[in-house]
Formats: sequence, C-alpha cells, structure tokens
Amino acid sequence: MLAVELLLAFEYTPLAVGGIVIAIILAMGLLVPYLIKEIRRGKVELGPRTPTGAGDTHPGRRGDPAPGQPEAQADPYTRRAQR
Repeated sequence: MLAVELLLAFEYTPLAVGGIVIAIILAMGLLVPYLIKEIRRGKVELGPRTPTGAGDTHPGRRGDPAPGQPEAQADPYTRRAQR
C-alpha cells in the first residue's frame, strides 16, 4: 500500500491518470502487432548474398595483395616501404 500512497502523493488528477492510461494503451496497440509480425518473420539477413562461384571473395595474400591487378598497392609495412 505504500507504493500506491507514494504515487498518490504527487496528487494526480483523475484526468491525468486517464491520459497516462490512454497513452499506454495506444502505445501497446501500435507496438504489439508490429512486434508479433517481426517475431514471426524471424531473423532476416541484411545486405547482398554471397556470390556463387569462387569461395574466397578476397584472394589476396601478404606478398600479393591483389593478384592479377597491376594497380595493387604494395604492403606499407615492408622494410622497403619504411625507409
């Protein structure tokens, strides 16, 4: 009963309490159908799917960052690049 007395100590008018109740009901009325729909859909993958074909979409390696691409940049951490 102490919690109820504490809430009533703020001297809410019945109109204010009714407004709060109506706001909560409206929020639930909008959120519940949306949440039910989202839960039924389940997890959805965002973005494009992985391409069919080669399994490695980034075939580069340390010495050759972009094989077959002449404009590939050199490794900035090699001894030659850190003169």
